[in-house]
Amino acid sequence: MIAVVGLLLALAALIAMALRGVNIMIASLVSSLIVILTNDLEIGTALTQDFALGQLGAFTFAGRFFLLFLTGAVFGALMDKGKAASATAQALVRFLGGHRSLWVITLSCALLTYGGVVVFVVIFAIYPLALELIQRAGIPKRLMVGAIALGAGTFTMTALPGSPSIHNVIAASALGTDLWAGSVLGLVGAILMLSGGMFYLERERVRYQKATADTIQYQETEEALPHWLVSVLPMMAVLLTILAPKLVGPVAGGEPIGWPERIAVFAVGQPILWPSFALVLGSLLGILLLPKLRVGALQVVGKGADSAIMPLLNTAVVIGFGGVVTTTEGFKWFSSAMLDSSLPPLLSLAAAINIVAGIVGSASGGLQIFMQTMSQAYIELGIPLEVLHRISVMAAGGLDSLPHCGAVIAMLSITGMTHRQAYKDVAVVTILVPILATLATIALALAAYT
Repeated sequence: MIAVVGLLLALAALIAMALRGVNIMIASLVSSLIVILTNDLEIGTALTQDFALGQLGAFTFAGRFFLLFLTGAVFGALMDKGKAASATAQALVRFLGGHRSLWVITLSCALLTYGGVVVFVVIFAIYPLALELIQRAGIPKRLMVGAIALGAGTFTMTALPGSPSIHNVIAASALGTDLWAGSVLGLVGAILMLSGGMFYLERERVRYQKATADTIQYQETEEALPHWLVSVLPMMAVLLTILAPKLVGPVAGGEPIGWPERIAVFAVGQPILWPSFALVLGSLLGILLLPKLRVGALQVVGKGADSAIMPLLNTAVVIGFGGVVTTTEGFKWFSSAMLDSSLPPLLSLAAAINIVAGIVGSASGGLQIFMQTMSQAYIELGIPLEVLHRISVMAAGGLDSLPHCGAVIAMLSITGMTHRQAYKDVAVVTILVPILATLATIALALAAYT
């Protein structure tokens, strides 16, 4: 009983420190110490092995996914400096209209994240343009934050098949599937998340503008931008490179017979390296096509590499906290309770991942912990691997966005907002809507596969 109370106390402390703006690395270490002391763990082993270097250790995770974070951050920096994001967003404004600025922000973030840009980098890249859009359109800043969260941290992160997101890669790496696993389920979930989130944001926009009588007076920037078709080519190159092994098809006779098949076999076996390679190709194409990158591209690459460090470390330390949690008796009790529950396996799976992601404040952290500690038990229950892949990734994107989530803290910090001002909108579009969409997708999976 003390062990379970200790876990709850550590989680409460982690959330409280996050709300007060305590550095997430410090908060994770303090919360880990609470877990260690209340669960009678050996402090030396817990901190130097379980937290840092164990199977779920912070630096084990950081080392494994370093290339993906690095290439994603560099690609994002190049797309920002090359004004590809601005050109794409302005084209969307012309197509959708200034009064749909929240749609523009959401879809711009979605294009970037689906193109492989790390969520943290997207926030930095899109914020200046998003701020300009909402100021001209008379939309409150809190809804801008909600739109960024919806576009960057929901359906492209967990639901859309083919995404090079870290979450999709974790599942593919653990289960031996590919990034397109569970495509139909993912598409359904993505549509539900986007439509549900936008329904809420647009309803809030209309309410605000009726109450304040603000009007839409959007004007395009006079800054020279590349053509939107040129701007989307690097992102399309990333997606097509990731898709290419799928287009080659199965290898005849089980053995590769030519270089396309050999590359396809290599790509399928490298769920981390291949998306990283795709991001490198996209970066090189961006340098070639975008005029603003033809001078000083190496400096932009260097700044992009620097911007990868903090997102990687922030994600890694919450996983390190989870690594300590998973060694406790309280976590073992939780795992057994989930597996022995009377819930259908897919519902039990979704609940388990959501709770773990909530504990560590990270979808990728919760998913990594689940894959390492509980996934095999669910495989043995007979869940098809493609279904397990897609539902588990979608389920990770629910309670992960509690107030101590590193991405939420970073987004509020970058946009100059507080939890009190903007967290309600973030919670609706990143917790409530994704959980409901995941439940609906599970119902579809149960109907189709049972």
